[in-house]
Amino acid sequence: MSQGRGSAMLTVAAAVCLLLVLNCEGAQAATYKVGGTAGWSFNTASWPRGKRFRAGDILVFNYSPAAHNVVAVNKAGYNSCKAPAGAKVYSSGKDQIKLVKGQNFFICTLPGHCQSGMKIAVNAA
Repeated sequence: MSQGRGSAMLTVAAAVCLLLVLNCEGAQAATYKVGGTAGWSFNTASWPRGKRFRAGDILVFNYSPAAHNVVAVNKAGYNSCKAPAGAKVYSSGKDQIKLVKGQNFFICTLPGHCQSGMKIAVNAA
């Protein structure tokens, strides 16, 4: 009979641990509107400054899809304002992108936009 209680206690303990892990993951993720109320537009390169990002956080890019896009690039693409072959292009105007751990770079590839500060670099812990 004591074996049955031990198994039940172990099952309950495992369930509680699982709930804690799932709850902690959800509690840590945050959602950020890139560019604040202005949205994804020119001169947003400094927008990430002073913010603390974590892997799993969501960046929301709001913009007119007729006027802009969002392209996930590497550091070289960010610095040169050129998307490398195979870069992921977003164009819905309401893109939600989950950050990965480390450096995350995004640019607008329409002519002159990235050069006018329509790019961000985000470091996620």
